[in-house]
Amino acid sequence: MSDDDRIHGQNHGDSQDHSSPHDRSDRSQAHGGRHDHRRLGRELDLFDTDPLIGAGLPYWLPDGATVRHTLEEYIRGEERRAGYRHVYSPVLGKRELYEISGHWSHYSEDMFPPMELGSEQVVLRPSLCPHHAVIYRSRPHSYRELPFRMAELGGMYRSELSGVLGGLTRVRAIQLNDAHIFCTLDQVADEAGAALEMIRRAYEALGINPVRYRLSLPGPGGKYVAAPELWRRSTALLTEVLDNSGLPYEAAEGEAAFYGPKIDVQVADGAGRESTLSTVQVDFHQPERFGLHYIGADGGKHRPVMVHRSIIGSVERAVAHLVEQHGGAFPPWLAPIQLVILPISDAELPNADSLARRCAERGLRAEVAGPESGSLGARVRASRLVPYQAVIGAKEAVDDRVAVRLRDGRRLEPLPAEEVVDRVAALTGAHSTELWDGSA
Repeated sequence: MSDDDRIHGQNHGDSQDHSSPHDRSDRSQAHGGRHDHRRLGRELDLFDTDPLIGAGLPYWLPDGATVRHTLEEYIRGEERRAGYRHVYSPVLGKRELYEISGHWSHYSEDMFPPMELGSEQVVLRPSLCPHHAVIYRSRPHSYRELPFRMAELGGMYRSELSGVLGGLTRVRAIQLNDAHIFCTLDQVADEAGAALEMIRRAYEALGINPVRYRLSLPGPGGKYVAAPELWRRSTALLTEVLDNSGLPYEAAEGEAAFYGPKIDVQVADGAGRESTLSTVQVDFHQPERFGLHYIGADGGKHRPVMVHRSIIGSVERAVAHLVEQHGGAFPPWLAPIQLVILPISDAELPNADSLARRCAERGLRAEVAGPESGSLGARVRASRLVPYQAVIGAKEAVDDRVAVRLRDGRRLEPLPAEEVVDRVAALTGAHSTELWDGSA
């Protein structure tokens, strides 16, 4: 999970927040520091809430929706390149589905109450993994197809108490970047290792610095599946993956999902409070519960292993962390507005509009802030979080040039407008965190 993480915890790959009570209480405390995402999210018109919609149910404003959509498309693209196949599954499921998976007996207190539909009970799903297990089971599979990598950006729900809700980090409706890999035992280590590498690349593109890697194990008193041999095998596999990765890690009891151990990638906010953003899990339990199998080279039926993984966990938590990490100054490829065009006077508006059209044709998010919005200085200050400011004065307009100001304060000599578009498109298309590709 990973927000299958509480079940597996809002962290992971099937990934919901099946995180421990200790983690959850930490995350429910008030945020501190000048980059509180709840304050910045409203100031920057990214998201908001309304009591008529309900607590823990934020809505996304246009700029926030742009960030979210861009992040989701980046993840989908990375998954496609890594051989994942995307699916859609319903946000509702029969209670029986979660009884089979084990969520009902281990996690029902965090689920919304069942709804009566005739003679059946259906619930809002707390996890995507049971649906994916059923999808896998719906078609026969040969060993030649494995590993079979299934991914979805899907909604899931948890019945959080109103006292712990806040911003985007503790919500009742979650959009989860989830995936499940069905593979042979011999393929588990490679698949889990590849998932860790995908997480590393995503963090590099997003400018995220993990504070530590955690091997999350069961602890005393928790609700865990009673299968000692499966726990031993799962723990040994994840330990092997971490050892082979060369990453430093710590083992932590009481942080496991109810069905198995997991690798958690921990991040911290400005006040030092940790949360899990990404996870990798090995699961022998659900393939057995759902009767999953593949046909081996010997013609017989064999049980696959299920690897749960989430690159960014829930979109809500990922955006909250990015807001706090960058103070709203997102990497250029993720910024709601990537380039603002600043004509000095009305005479340069035709050039500005032409540049905006060229940016749109290249897939760049650009807007014109003309003289009606105030003095040039005021417009520059209002656009301080935009990665690129393209100033067009009378001299630049004559030969279709622009004077570029970078968000970090650097000013470039006037350049041909088409060159600026090319260079910005190249940097954002490469998901680079750099503002410019040369000295300035």
